[in-house]
Amino acid sequence: MTSAPSRFPPYPLRGVCVLHQKQNCAPHFAEITVDFEPAAEGFAFEVAHGLTVEYEPAEDLPRFFAAAAAGIEEQLSLPEHGVVAATRVVLRHARADTFGSHELAFKIAGYLAARKALERAGLATTPSGAPRDGG
Repeated sequence: MTSAPSRFPPYPLRGVCVLHQKQNCAPHFAEITVDFEPAAEGFAFEVAHGLTVEYEPAEDLPRFFAAAAAGIEEQLSLPEHGVVAATRVVLRHARADTFGSHELAFKIAGYLAARKALERAGLATTPSGAPRDGG
């Protein structure tokens, strides 16, 4: 008999910070800090009131934030984690760079932030699907 999937997050996970930076002919740069709060059900993403990011053109930022949200939701929905996302994610901090920031960089940062949060909650799995040990 299998048990029901764990709800994620089991408790608030605040200050999950990720810097995704890759230097090559197609550079990537995205830095985000997010909070994961338990919710009744589903996935909700919001940008903290008053969040400012020094980046031009500022019109690109909503697309970057949406890409981060997509990366987080995608990671949390992977079947190998065995979790049901019931979370409100709040973007508290973001940094962008003129030459390396784009939607893909922010999507990867979101993906990595969700992975880090799963690890902090003890719910991440190894590629084989076995739970990670705490070491």
